[in-house]
Amino acid sequence: MTTPQEELLPATRRALLHRIAVAQAEGRAPSLVAAVVRDGRAVWHGSRSSVEGHAPDENTQYRVGSITKTFTAVLVMRMRDEGLVGLDDPLEKHLPGTGAGEVTIAQLLAHTGGLAAESPGPWWERTPGSLRPELSDVLGEQPLVHPVGRRHHYSNPGYTLLGALVEEVRGTSWEEALRREVLEPLGLNRTGVRPEAPHASGWAVHPWADVLLPEPAEDLGRMAPAGQLWSTTGDLARFASFLVRGDDRVLSAESVREMRTPAAPAEAADVMSGDAYGLGMQIQGRHGRLLVGHSGSLPGFLATVTISVEDDAAAVVLANCTSGPAVATVAADLVRIVAEAEPRMPAPWTPLRQADPTVLELAGQWYWGTYAFALRFRSDGLASLEPLSGNGRRSRFRPNGDGSWTGLEGYYAGELLKVVRGGDGRVDHLDVGSFVFTRQPYEQGAEVPGGVDAGGWRGIDR
Repeated sequence: MTTPQEELLPATRRALLHRIAVAQAEGRAPSLVAAVVRDGRAVWHGSRSSVEGHAPDENTQYRVGSITKTFTAVLVMRMRDEGLVGLDDPLEKHLPGTGAGEVTIAQLLAHTGGLAAESPGPWWERTPGSLRPELSDVLGEQPLVHPVGRRHHYSNPGYTLLGALVEEVRGTSWEEALRREVLEPLGLNRTGVRPEAPHASGWAVHPWADVLLPEPAEDLGRMAPAGQLWSTTGDLARFASFLVRGDDRVLSAESVREMRTPAAPAEAADVMSGDAYGLGMQIQGRHGRLLVGHSGSLPGFLATVTISVEDDAAAVVLANCTSGPAVATVAADLVRIVAEAEPRMPAPWTPLRQADPTVLELAGQWYWGTYAFALRFRSDGLASLEPLSGNGRRSRFRPNGDGSWTGLEGYYAGELLKVVRGGDGRVDHLDVGSFVFTRQPYEQGAEVPGGVDAGGWRGIDR
């Protein structure tokens, strides 16, 4: 079943439906529902169900597990933007006595705090939260299993601490802060900590027989900020759009971009697979495409939100089974299908509103040693430094208003590009993080470190 949409071509809609049909059948999921987002809004919904006539729609709730962590991260980033906390603040500064030592807020967001992956005691996802009433029950006697800041180690208790931080700073419950600060402003009216009809039931599917077993739907208590939420494809489609564009009522575009930026040291396996983690968001490289978002699972449910910012496309996939369809792979395929079948139309080229002569004299070809680069000035107000051949260092730069520019990405992120002029006022060279760029390779008379041989360029004596 799909909701007819005019935005996508019929062949694209059928390809999307076929992909989720295969996923539901081969993954043996009682039901599977999906959505695709383009240009900031849902353009396709589809679902498959094992019960004829009962396919879920975009308003049917499923439990979304660790996608909850991204919501919690948004709450923390809001407090950072308001100046109430700093990402480099030790947790103890705001929430003393946890036993987590000097782990910082950023390290908790990026899972680099060294905390254990799970809470001690019985499996927290299948037991009542009342078994873990205090933070000490969640963390146990030895909360740290790795040195702080040394490696990425996914931690559910770490996000329990972040939820407790929200409560301490805001003076209200995590649930109330989430409702007031995120859910209501974004119009996520079908997202909450408890299921509201219509909602799916969670099932375990026997690995070797086509039979089912109901899974318990426990209230996670203190662990709620790590995985409590229920939501729908409709709400998560809107949330995916927010994670691309931001919303000044909740979090700026710059802050959500920061969440999507890798913040954790990669393990060897992560380097090979192209996986990384930001501030509450997973980052993956798949088939030449950079994907961000988060996956989630709890007994009886699988969920994922997957976004390609470059393609301005996102997918949400939810299923009500403990194991089965690889929903993250399915979502990546849905994004790929749309991006390849109906590529994003580029915005029209537009010229600068006003030409700055002091900027124009810098445009063109420059050399770092013998490496050729081009410095271009764009209509969005940024400058780009790009190698003319090979895969050299490249970056965009934003103007600082004093004639210097700051790098935005790659090797030159945070580094200054400065224009150095001679005594006559003419441009001598560019200084980019101490590297000298000249108009000619090893230009005579320019301030090239180490000097330039007075004999100049020459051939080989035979």
